[in-house]
Amino acid sequence: MGSEGADAASIDFAVACWREEGLWTVLTLPERSTSSADALVAALRQFPGEGGVFGLVGVSDEFFVAVRQMGDRTRALISDGTAILDWDLAEELADLVGLEQDEDDLEEFEPVGDLALFADFGLDATELSLLCGDADLYPDEQVRLIAKRVGFLPQLSAAMPAG
Repeated sequence: MGSEGADAASIDFAVACWREEGLWTVLTLPERSTSSADALVAALRQFPGEGGVFGLVGVSDEFFVAVRQMGDRTRALISDGTAILDWDLAEELADLVGLEQDEDDLEEFEPVGDLALFADFGLDATELSLLCGDADLYPDEQVRLIAKRVGFLPQLSAAMPAG
């Protein structure tokens, strides 16, 4: 299925975000943490956080993945479901969280996975779906809008290069 690995050159950004005592922290993830879905999950497990830790990875200006790691539970969203067909990281994440997708059902700019990923932080599934479906926005812009809505945009802006 997947044909393109997420090598360092194709990763636009990779950050971990978590909240402790009401304050958000955002740190850049090392390159090795985006080499596979397992590596990403392993990296996220190193961080604390009330309600788990989020990993946000942008790939080649085409899509982003959002992973929420809470103890042994992994939840994930892929901003553009067709990425599963072309990118190993997206395919591995879909497999990791048991996302059953028929190739014929995947639509461009349609997110797949857990649309309620940020719901308990104020961003509901409908709003997240609309944001991911906006073909006029690049993945980094979509992630910045998520961060603004959830409340960690200043911390994200400090950790993530402007794009």
